[in-house]
Amino acid sequence: MPPTRPARQPYPSAVPRTRIPEDVLSLAHDRAAARVEKNWAEADRIRAEIEAAGWKIVDRGTDFALEPAHAPTLEDDGIVRYGSTDAVPSRLGESDAGVATVVLVATDWPTDVDRALKALRASAPAGTSFVVVADGPSPEQDEALPPEAGGVEVVRTSERLGTAAAWNIGIRRSTGPVVIVIDTSIEPTGDIVTPLVAALADPTVAVAGGFGIVSDDLRKFEAAPPGDVTAIEGYAIAFRRADAAERGPLDGRFRFYRNLDIWWSLVLRDEGEGSEPRRAVAVAIPVTRHEHRDWTATPEPERARLSKRNFYRIIDRFGSRRDLAG
Repeated sequence: MPPTRPARQPYPSAVPRTRIPEDVLSLAHDRAAARVEKNWAEADRIRAEIEAAGWKIVDRGTDFALEPAHAPTLEDDGIVRYGSTDAVPSRLGESDAGVATVVLVATDWPTDVDRALKALRASAPAGTSFVVVADGPSPEQDEALPPEAGGVEVVRTSERLGTAAAWNIGIRRSTGPVVIVIDTSIEPTGDIVTPLVAALADPTVAVAGGFGIVSDDLRKFEAAPPGDVTAIEGYAIAFRRADAAERGPLDGRFRFYRNLDIWWSLVLRDEGEGSEPRRAVAVAIPVTRHEHRDWTATPEPERARLSKRNFYRIIDRFGSRRDLAG
């Protein structure tokens, strides 16, 4: 049996109920019809149109609910909890500082965050900064968040925004020339920052990390040893802050983590059809891997559904791009 996800209490909202525009409601009904027909590509297209209009749709079986797209940004006792990625002040226009910024996402598992952050701070070189994105944290996680000291910044959200949004927030607050996103299931046993930064010193490399995967057709992927790969897994993924500013933000529809790393790796590598793609390079790094909570705490049918939906987004954008495979 997978572990039970700790209960999370939503933060109060003073936002009044808002009338749903007729055109948005009509789009939502069109999307419901597309889902009945299992036309997932059309359903995703309509969802994007609804979200562009400032609304989000929540599926409830064959029914749906519409809500304003962004949660409120709240402030209490000087602590700000941001309701959306765009509400978080960006530092991407500032000059690079230090060696790298490491981003960790905190949700429901405070011991994992503490373990990963302690190991990182003990081994990372001088000039490494840290951003902990507390994405709608559980009360236990919220209470256990690290103090903002020693190069650590904590950014909280008022609701669970999802993996892509949390990565976007971490990128917006990064100041290092290289951004390294580390899953909290990873415990460094030595310096992982230096080899990842060194890999990105090569201008032909767009993305580097500790765990690479390869594919001949962008449909099936398998683990690969260190060296050139198709994509980097999100357990430890590094890229240039300038590239993230130019090619981002990440697609916020990737609320579940699965396959977001493949999509982002391909975005970073892509130089356009007819141009040689940049490289993804897997690097040997000293780490211990622990239980991946998002995987084990999500029931198998839901894992499969969310993973498939995310994979369709890869195929929609890169399905014909065999130049990015291999």
